[in-house]
Amino acid sequence: MITKQQALDYHRNPRPGKIEVTATKPCRTQRDLSLAYTPGVAEPCLAIEKNPHDAYHYTGRGNLVAVVTNGTAVLGLGDIGALGGKPVMEGKAVLFKRFADVNVFDLEVNTHDPDEIIKVCQLLELTFGGINLEDIKAPDCFYIEETLRKTMKIPVFHDDQHGTAIITGAALLNALEIVGKDITSVHVVFNGAGAAGIACAEHYVRLGVKLENILLCDTKGVVYEGRTEGMNPYKARFARKTDRRTLADAMQGADVFAGLSVKGAVTQDMVRSMAPNPIVFAMANPDPEITYAEAKACRSDVIMATGRSDDPNQVNNVLGFPFIFRGALDVRATAINEEMKLAATKALAALAKEDVPDSVCRVYGVDRLTFGREYLIPKLFDSRVLVWEASAVAEAAMRTGVAQEPVDLAAYREQLERRLGKAHEVSRVMIHKAQANPKQVVFPEGEHEKILRACQALVEDKIAKPILLGNVATVQSRAQELGVDLDGIKVVDPAVSELREFYIQELFRLRQRRGVTLSEARSLMDDRNVFGSMMLHMRDADALVSGVSQHFPDTIRPALQIVRMREGLHRVSGCYAMITPKGDVYFLADTSVNIEPTAEDLVEIALCAAQMARRFDITPRVAMLSFSSFGNVDHPICAKVRRAVELLHYADPTLIVDGEITADDALSPEVIEQSYPFSTLKGGANVLIFPDLASANTAYKLLAKIGGAEAIGPILMGMSRPVHVVLRNAQVEDIVAVAAIAVVDAQENDAYVPSQPAQGKVSPVTL
Repeated sequence: MITKQQALDYHRNPRPGKIEVTATKPCRTQRDLSLAYTPGVAEPCLAIEKNPHDAYHYTGRGNLVAVVTNGTAVLGLGDIGALGGKPVMEGKAVLFKRFADVNVFDLEVNTHDPDEIIKVCQLLELTFGGINLEDIKAPDCFYIEETLRKTMKIPVFHDDQHGTAIITGAALLNALEIVGKDITSVHVVFNGAGAAGIACAEHYVRLGVKLENILLCDTKGVVYEGRTEGMNPYKARFARKTDRRTLADAMQGADVFAGLSVKGAVTQDMVRSMAPNPIVFAMANPDPEITYAEAKACRSDVIMATGRSDDPNQVNNVLGFPFIFRGALDVRATAINEEMKLAATKALAALAKEDVPDSVCRVYGVDRLTFGREYLIPKLFDSRVLVWEASAVAEAAMRTGVAQEPVDLAAYREQLERRLGKAHEVSRVMIHKAQANPKQVVFPEGEHEKILRACQALVEDKIAKPILLGNVATVQSRAQELGVDLDGIKVVDPAVSELREFYIQELFRLRQRRGVTLSEARSLMDDRNVFGSMMLHMRDADALVSGVSQHFPDTIRPALQIVRMREGLHRVSGCYAMITPKGDVYFLADTSVNIEPTAEDLVEIALCAAQMARRFDITPRVAMLSFSSFGNVDHPICAKVRRAVELLHYADPTLIVDGEITADDALSPEVIEQSYPFSTLKGGANVLIFPDLASANTAYKLLAKIGGAEAIGPILMGMSRPVHVVLRNAQVEDIVAVAAIAVVDAQENDAYVPSQPAQGKVSPVTL
């Protein structure tokens, strides 16, 4: 549990508060200052005067939201005043930025008069791209939002109402699907008739719940026809002709309970009285109307959601507002209408049925998350929510005519993908290339969970045509357990394949002068890496990806023996694409294979790494690294690297390459410009070739662990046909990325006719 002092220290240190303003343009020189302010700033001012819409192009208005409160209904704290609510509003700003890259100014308005809040928002309309109303008591919040939506031309959204409604709506759709109930026939009880309760009820009606099947309860009991105490027009819409008067009465036989009230409002007896397979959303904050443990103890068939992160199915508004505003802002929507809210709900419901990335499971400390009673809605840290929900909201805005700047949805989804981080963007480059001409990729570990899940993604995204090696019954059973659809995935059992005998004879032919007898060839074919390599050799597959459950040498050895190296090369090597937190991309080699490469080996490694950079649409600038720069140390290692540079200039005169050079110098354009003006590495290097395996392997791991860089790889380079090895702890998304690289390799390999195996040096991996 977080203590009071921990919370106070978090907000106070190292500097007070949770947000700050960061400039998006440089202001380091007099010229920068003249552009940022006078006289340069006059030009965009005049442009906006002439065309007000240009404010979206020359200022940050289009990505700026005001979070507005008067502090009259702050969390579970009640009316603590506008200033008391400021930490919550700053927290909201953090969430907007963290999850959807939306900027926020928080506005604490010191008034209890709803008309004054309306006036403030109207006067500030030109400053913002949208307004998020927050922690304003009911019924004032209804009046404020309704008035602003009618009078303003930017999106206005009261998250306390609609955020909860949108997210519980997604949970409702999926829970009803699981228990097999029709939304038009279920009976729903709401406890809590404030902003969130009323909005949830309204949203459920739009989703298909019959108005006459809803009972609304508040502190006075059931809202029934003729009741006068504690009523307002918003409650009156849900007044029913009924003789039920208490919450306990209302819950008898109910299919769904939605609680937005107070801790302990629901007893186990109330839950017992509900219909079979009851759905209980107990969302009182911070403690629910009934705990998960209490509900499960009295009804094993209950489907439960709460607002708590330590329970399954956490309902948290962070799944809504950042992404809804992202979609609305990006099409310059004039409103967030009901169709956009429904689109958000349906997007969340659909995403919950997709395979969950390993990276998300790791955040929550679980091995797997699968759609079902304890996983109804996506997790907060599932980055895919941005793409799914924001694009659904944008599409609905365009469909309903409130989008001022419509977008191409496919291109917009790509834009959202790029917001997920540079590593994601870099991976997408290869995925797009792969999608242009998907190839057959064989996976020797076809029965492995991660391979099965990765192959489903490859098929769904049309990246590759997977071939799984394994026992067919085992693969089918495992796929069924995981919910993986094998449609579009070929399964081959090496033990009974019609290709087996032919492959045995061909393996014997290939290896008979390397000590392999026909009997041994028959035994070797039981190794699925051998069988997969034979498929590649015989062109029954276009690429091979393996290694998730094996050691690197065991994975690569059959490929080296059967597929062999590319003509003209004497070494295979390994490369990682490393993406720094700033978004810079570097290719490091050889990180995986050659322990002490010669100058000639370094040439091959550099040429292969440069080609790999080009495949990622990056122009290579190659630095041959050492512990000295341009001859300032006389040592065999330095001499080896200098010799490699000379050979590279001869091998490819067009390649930007220089060295020997230290890593810090190679990455410092200013140092190169000032100290080494003769160097060709203008702008700094992006391909780093290390003098030995120890330094390369250590460097990429330090970049990842200490530097926070994201890694794509390992990428195996130099094979005559595409063979790629994933790490033993690889995640599903890593396997997909490596498979995409393998497909692109295969595309380039189509025009290549393999020759006889090269003679000369071989990999240090024992053959």
